[in-house]
Amino acid sequence: MSPATFVSSSTPVRQVRLARAAVAAVFLTNGALFANVVPRYPQIKAELGLSNAVLGTALAALPLGALLAGLLAAGAIRRFRSSRVAALGIVLLAAATLTVPFAPNWVAFAAVLFVVGALDAVIDVAQNAHGLRVQRLYGRSILNSLHGVWSVGAVLGGLMGSAAAGLRVPLTVHLSVSAALFSVVALVAYRFLLPGPDGSERLPGTDAAHPAALSTRRPGRRVFVGVTVRMLAALGVLAACGALVEDAGASWGAIYLSGDLRADAATAGLAFVAFQCAMTAGRLTGDRVVDRFGQRTVARAGGILAAAGMGAALALPFVGTTLAGFALAGLGVATLVPAAMHAADELPGLPAGTGLTIVSWLLRGGSLLSPPLVGLVADHISLRAGLLSVVLAGATTAVLARVLVNRAPA
Repeated sequence: MSPATFVSSSTPVRQVRLARAAVAAVFLTNGALFANVVPRYPQIKAELGLSNAVLGTALAALPLGALLAGLLAAGAIRRFRSSRVAALGIVLLAAATLTVPFAPNWVAFAAVLFVVGALDAVIDVAQNAHGLRVQRLYGRSILNSLHGVWSVGAVLGGLMGSAAAGLRVPLTVHLSVSAALFSVVALVAYRFLLPGPDGSERLPGTDAAHPAALSTRRPGRRVFVGVTVRMLAALGVLAACGALVEDAGASWGAIYLSGDLRADAATAGLAFVAFQCAMTAGRLTGDRVVDRFGQRTVARAGGILAAAGMGAALALPFVGTTLAGFALAGLGVATLVPAAMHAADELPGLPAGTGLTIVSWLLRGGSLLSPPLVGLVADHISLRAGLLSVVLAGATTAVLARVLVNRAPA
């Protein structure tokens, strides 16, 4: 089927709708697979006899593997197509999680996490690249909802892991069931992903490129390349800002509430819940908002919302205001990473998947650097001061949002 066949109708044809459902299933499995492991960390720590410091060192292997392998994604997509890399990569990721129960020591456990992080980085780029293919055929934004489905998958996986831990299901049995279930989902989804090489959905003679980069074609190649590099850098910083805010909600919310604000354990855990629920809601509704107001406007407003919300929470350090601050931060950056990925994938003059790969790599660099930076500030000043990084990230987003565009994604 030719690209023109896909987009000639005012409504997406059946194959495109099936492809959207299929890539959503891939996002869900990617979110759910490793989330099954996270609730079993206490058991793994106890069985391996690890201290908190050693466990933290082992866990750092996950973003390290993602950072080192992330740049391989573009080559893999060009050679094997985004559909194969995303769906079949899920099967490999499932197999990698199965080795977790057999790690005899923290070094082996860290090695497993390194492989998991590497696979996840490549899968993440591939599933986003394929989601953007489907989005082009839809002629409107759908990427935010795909990221929302990933968040739903993460919650689902976390609930599965928590239930298995509560019922004392052996780790090997639990992860075997999880791996088999989500591998089947990914393999079935693969049958309905878009056929053909990446980029074949573009109409001949058209270019869905970023206007800011297109304007540099006339002065010559050197200027064109320079603007493209600057665009990638700006988009990478935007994505890293999103990663920093997400890490603040996941890593530091409960610690801040239980330490600085003296909240009990149950209340402290609500920081992550408030952040994740607001982010999921923002992603599931974000496509309509982006289609109506544009990526630049939504990102700029979201950055202001995150900065103002967390700034007010830190200025008024109470449990209620802090939970509201984390929720506003999650809502504010909900569409930021998808917007940066979309803009990077539309930059002209780059091989398929290259812009998306570079921005994803910079995003993971932010994920790797954020925890130690916030922790360093917290140790020398206070965690309350460390969380000012969320305010800074929101303000930076509001400024750099100018590189995004207010136009339809088609």
